[in-house]
Parts: sequence; structure tokens; C-alpha cells
Amino acid sequence: MITPLPDLLIEPIVRAALSEDLGRAGDLTAMACIPEEARMNAVFAVRQYGVTAGLACARLAVLAMDPAAKFKPLVEDGTQIEPGTVLAEVSIQARALLSAERTALNLLGRLSGIATLTRHYVDAVAGTGTRIVDTRKTTPGLRHLEKYAVRCGGGVNHRFGLDDAILIKDNHVAACGGVGQALTRARAFAGHLIKIEVEVDSLDQLREALPHQPDIIMLDNFSLEDLRRAVDMVGGAITLEASGGVNLTTVRAIAETGVQVISVGALTHSAPVLDIGLDAV
Repeated sequence: MITPLPDLLIEPIVRAALSEDLGRAGDLTAMACIPEEARMNAVFAVRQYGVTAGLACARLAVLAMDPAAKFKPLVEDGTQIEPGTVLAEVSIQARALLSAERTALNLLGRLSGIATLTRHYVDAVAGTGTRIVDTRKTTPGLRHLEKYAVRCGGGVNHRFGLDDAILIKDNHVAACGGVGQALTRARAFAGHLIKIEVEVDSLDQLREALPHQPDIIMLDNFSLEDLRRAVDMVGGAITLEASGGVNLTTVRAIAETGVQVISVGALTHSAPVLDIGLDAV
């Protein structure tokens, strides 16, 4: 079971999205066409195979427009679903539902798309022991939600922000004058709870990093042969993360080199939206 995000984190995002859509005058179409007293019963239904994520976004969008609405989820986030599956039922003021519809579907479809793509990657490396993790390549303002969707798909979160850990990337190395110098400075700075990761782009940089014993080494755009060599060099003493050039065609072979983690930016920056609709009943 996926631990849900608290409404406290989700509600400001949902309300901001609703405010963007409603603009200065509200939903002119609903006000013009729908009697104020009219009510609707409807369902959120999926039209593709996938994995659910973001049902709380739909619920909070509905309740923001009509606090007395009844929203009944029929599946949990993280559920594998097939076309025609009803995700939730709603009974609500008609104007309110039509005003909330696009915001609810935008967020629900976006997050379910991320969860679905993540599950494809997780399934592709099944049995290898390698974990699929996300990156910070997220939609501004939606990081908490998008990383939650990765968890719904069976993936694992990388750091959430710049303050989670020290991650020394190629430009940090260039600014410091080398991998060794960057790691020496990071070790002197870090508190006892802060992990240190360094990105290397060659076996020579890997050799330079090893005496400094970082917690994680990111192997960036390594060939499969060099990934295997790196795994042999490290011997399990340090967590190795493969990154770069990862897609559903290549990910299994990368996992079979023995790296413990594969980071995939595409989980959040390239996931197609899952087709979910709102249907009156």
C-alpha cells in the first residue's frame, strides 16, 4: 500500500490550478448554461491500461468547488488498471463539477502517467535487484506530487531538492578543479547525517573518487562494458548509480551489469498523460 501524501501538501497546488482556470470571473460557461440548483452524478474512468496516482487531487478539486460533494474512490493509488475501470464516483452540484473537471483530470492523468511509465521501468528490471529512481527533472511546483507518483509506480525517490544531500556533478567538479578536490571539500562540510554522491564520467574519475569513499557514485553515460568494470572495481563497497542513456530498451542490460540504482529523468519529464475521463451517469 502506498502511503498517501497529506492533503496539506496537495491542496495548495490544487487550489492554485483551479484559480488559474477560473480566472477573474469564474466559469462563464457553467454559469450561463447550468441552473444553479442542478446536480450531477459522474465517474472518473480510465481509458488505457495503466497505474493510478493522484486520486486525492481529483477529490480536493471537487471539494474545493463544492464542500458538500460526495467523492468515493473505488481503487487506491498504485493500482494497475485496465480500460473501463471506474476510479471514483462523485455526486455534486453540476456547476461545481464542470468547473473542477479539467483541473482534476489534468492532475490525475499526469500523475497516473508517471506512475504507469515508472511501472514499465520497474517491470523491465524485475529480478535484478536494481532500483529505479527518479531525478529532479520535474514540473516546477509539482515535485512532491510527481515523486509521489513515481512511488505509486514502484520506483524510489532520489533527492527532493538541493538540501537533501550533497550531489557533486560535472560542473561542480570543473569549478573545484577535480573530483578529489570536490570530495575533500564536501567531506569537510558535511554533517554526520548528510550523504555525499559524486558523478563521474570515466573509469579514471572513478579511481580518483574511490579513496574519498563517497556514499554513492553516479556513473554517467558509461558503456555497458565500463559499467561492469566499475562494479568489479568497487566490489559492493559503495552504492553505484547508473545514469544517462537510459530507456526501456536499454534499462535491463544496464541493470544486469550489477549497479544498484538506475536514475531515469524520463519518469517525470517525458511520461505521457494517462487517458482518464469524467463521464456523467
